[in-house]
Amino acid sequence: MQLIKPNTNYDFLRWKIIAPIFSGLLILATLISLWIRGGPNYGIDFSGGILVQLKFKNEVSAGEVREALGDLGLRHLLVQRFGAKADNEYLVRVEQTETDLNALSQRIETALKERFGPDSTEVRRTEIVGPKVGAELRKKGLLAVLYSNIGILIYLTFRFEFRYALGTVLAVVHDALITIGVFSLLNREIDLPEVAAILTIIGYSVNDTIVLFDRVRENLRKIRKQALEKVLNTSINETLSRTILTSLTVLVVVIVLFFFGGPVIHNFALAMLVGCIVGTYSTVYIASPIVLLWGYVKERTMKTKSARPAAKKLAR
Repeated sequence: MQLIKPNTNYDFLRWKIIAPIFSGLLILATLISLWIRGGPNYGIDFSGGILVQLKFKNEVSAGEVREALGDLGLRHLLVQRFGAKADNEYLVRVEQTETDLNALSQRIETALKERFGPDSTEVRRTEIVGPKVGAELRKKGLLAVLYSNIGILIYLTFRFEFRYALGTVLAVVHDALITIGVFSLLNREIDLPEVAAILTIIGYSVNDTIVLFDRVRENLRKIRKQALEKVLNTSINETLSRTILTSLTVLVVVIVLFFFGGPVIHNFALAMLVGCIVGTYSTVYIASPIVLLWGYVKERTMKTKSARPAAKKLAR
């Protein structure tokens, strides 16, 4: 089955200026959202504290749960529905810095059973992370993303050229920022699974970009007389069928996880869904324009250098 006919010639790079401007606006919206919210909405894994998943036999509201825990003097108490409304499940999140977090967990469970009855509340999950552990995990998560980008830049500089490495890394940074921006705008928590999703997105985006740039390098040897923009466009068209098939395959799996995977992996699936779409987009409209811009700058620099000796001869 052929999704794309051979010898297609779509002019993708006619949007080489508009697309990066659009991406810049999205990144600006991300930075504004992070500034307004005071940074990413870190989950228990990174901020430290207690997360308790509760299931009630009878229908209760978030306000009633919050009222039942009001006498415990908890700081930064957050109660939110988990899953469908009919499930009667809630997540109780407490950012707490006291030493005995296990005792605090018991107090939460006791207070809820006193308010709603001993058999009406089921504690389905309890996660406890100390503040020091959370800060360490947050630091290591950020370093993992940073080191992966540095490694990609170094490897691709030796494997290809610096302009290809730069385009790939900036596309990856673009993908990560847009994904974080979506989480910030939707006020979704970022935990270890979401960091794993971002690292997966980086790998997916790099793979997609490398396939394109490898074809660009081959075509530069075959059709040297053509302009770089033409070679890039030709290469994008030649790898278009592969890009669509790969993206659709990943999207089908991620969409199924997003809608049917359950609330536990919902945020992970959301990050993968956004990253898959943005990663395919950035290969064409972020990485390629950067390589094209680098080529223009390099060509103009060479013309300037060659024009200087000629100008000196005329002056003599």
